[in-house]
Formats: sequence, C-alpha cells, structure tokens
Amino acid sequence: MSKTQREAVEAAQRSHGALGGTVAERRAWLAELLQSEDTSGLAAAEVTLGGRPAIELSPEPQTGPEAGTLLYLHGGGFVLGSHRAGVKLAAALAARAGLRAYSLDYRLAPEHPFPAAQYDGLAAYRDLLDRGTDPARIVVVGDSAGGALTVQTLIAARDAGLPMPAALAVFSPAVDPTNSGRSFTAKHGVDPIFTRADLEWFYEHYLGDGDRLAPLANPALTGELRGLPPALIQVGSHEVLLDDSVLLAGRFAAADVDVTLEVVAGVTHVFQSLAGTGLLDEADAALDRAAAFLATKIGAFEAAGV
Repeated sequence: MSKTQREAVEAAQRSHGALGGTVAERRAWLAELLQSEDTSGLAAAEVTLGGRPAIELSPEPQTGPEAGTLLYLHGGGFVLGSHRAGVKLAAALAARAGLRAYSLDYRLAPEHPFPAAQYDGLAAYRDLLDRGTDPARIVVVGDSAGGALTVQTLIAARDAGLPMPAALAVFSPAVDPTNSGRSFTAKHGVDPIFTRADLEWFYEHYLGDGDRLAPLANPALTGELRGLPPALIQVGSHEVLLDDSVLLAGRFAAADVDVTLEVVAGVTHVFQSLAGTGLLDEADAALDRAAAFLATKIGAFEAAGV
C-alpha cells in the first residue's frame, strides 16, 4: 500500500465535507451513490429472507456446489442503506471464497428503532437454517453498524438455542453506543469521515433514550460473547471507531472465542469498499485475507467431518 494512495483517498474523503442533512436526504445521497454496484460477475436476484427483502448473489454460470453461504449485513448507522448497500462487499467476498451470498434489507431506525434490526438479522439466519443450510457452511459478515448487527444477531441466535455458523467477520464495527473509546479523541481530525457527533446522530435515531449499556445493544462492553464462532475484525488506524474494534477483540478473547484483529495503518472507515477500484491496494489485500479466513473456517468444519 503506497503512501500516495492513502493520501489521495483521504484527500478525496475530506473534500466531501461534513456528513449532514435529514434522514431522508442522507438516504437519498447513499442510494444515488450505490446505483451501480459491482457484483463481481455473480448473478444477482431479488429474494426474500426471513420475511425481508434480500439480494442473492450466486456464481454464473453455476459450475458446481458453492463452498458455503454468506449472510451480509450492511452498514449505515442503523439509519441508512438497504440490501443494495451490502452488495459490493458481499459479492467481492463471495467471488473470492466461492460462496453464495445474501445481502439483507433489515428495518431501519428511526421508523424501526432497536431491536428491530436484530429481529430481522435473527429471522434471516433462522430462515437459512430452516431451508436446510448446514450451519457449519454459513458465515456472517457485516460492516460498520452491520458489524455490530452481525455480533448481535449471533448473540440472539445462541440465546435462542440455534447452532452457530462457521465464522463471522466484521469491518470497522460500531459496537459501543457510548462512544467512550479513546480513539474518539485521539483520532479526532485524523478520521476524515466521522466525528463523535456524527456517531451520536446515528445512535440517537437508533436507540433514542434507551440504555446504551444494554448487553444486546452494546456487545463491546456488556454483551455476552461466549459460544460465538471464530471472529475476524478489520479496522483502519485512522478511525474514531478504532477502539470499538480493539474493545470487541478483547471481549472475544476474554470469552474464549478465537479472534483475529487486523489494524491496517493509515486507512479509514470500511476501506475494503475501495477494493477493485485501483485506488487502494490494501483494500483488495484485506478482502483477500477476509475471504481466506472465511473459507478456511468452513473448510475446518468439513475436514473435521462436522
């Protein structure tokens, strides 16, 4: 990864100015941004999963059985985005690992505040199991708020007595609604995208006056993580959310969950989204590592005869 690439990406991000506008204006901006998402040569179809819209991504042409199934949960602060927001990263991972992927359109705040998104994530995972999908061949992935939802969904699945998937991976997860990490101060101004105030706006719409230390709402500080599958966390060093990832990794370790934390120097929030653009070599390398991690975890179950 070149210093020139990092500086160019960061300059472009700063040129966009501060995030602002109403919920409707921000949603419209994101929808326009995502009008032509790359599906990495996979066939895309609108389907329903757990009673919610989803985009199914599958190899085209189909040459044999997929290695497994990927459930992708998009970012957007629980307020913005849709199943289309997760298509690019879901497709990139699916193509690299030989997976069939589903990008889920979970309900958004403020119309559907916490815990509506968690109900939708759990319903989607349960639907995959009800269809006969082997949990040992399922992986769950999410970015930003979708990273938090990934962990929350699997906590809810475990508590419901459902079998765990082979692995989870999260990119720049926003998992501590108290915004108490030291990186909110240390990386203020270094992060070209977010400030503490930006994150507060999302959490106010998502949680309102609710308890920000509730275990399901705050997996980084109070959630019970024991029994969750092996986890990969990727985050950039230029993020105010850096400590969310560090805290989460520590909680996984304390709960005896295998965890890999990758802090990539000099990059920003969900930098993996730049994969395939030629703008940031480390974005492609990070997705290569994430896909290899997921494929290895599915393969480990298969090799053990589980």
